[in-house]
Amino acid sequence: MNLKQEMGQRIKRIRKQKGLTQEQLAEIMDISSRNLSNIELGNSFPKPETLERFLKKMDITTQTLFSNDSVKSDEELIKGINFLINSIKNDHEALERTYRILNDLVGEL
Repeated sequence: MNLKQEMGQRIKRIRKQKGLTQEQLAEIMDISSRNLSNIELGNSFPKPETLERFLKKMDITTQTLFSNDSVKSDEELIKGINFLINSIKNDHEALERTYRILNDLVGEL
């Protein structure tokens, strides 16, 4: 994956986390929906001023945008969670704590 694609995926993931459509985010960023689509697909980079508007309007830092943790796909997250659970599969007490934590988190959604 190239840098433009990574940036596009990060912007798309944040847009979805904020519950916005491409059209809504394009309006916020003051660009066309087509331009935003090209950014999210990794066909183009956002201009610096567009990126600044995105950061401000999404209330995120550059660190959040460029952090590797913020670009993990759902599949990568599930794989990571499964890895962590498998690493404690022989520790009943740890599994119970993990279950209670996950159950509480899901109950809050």
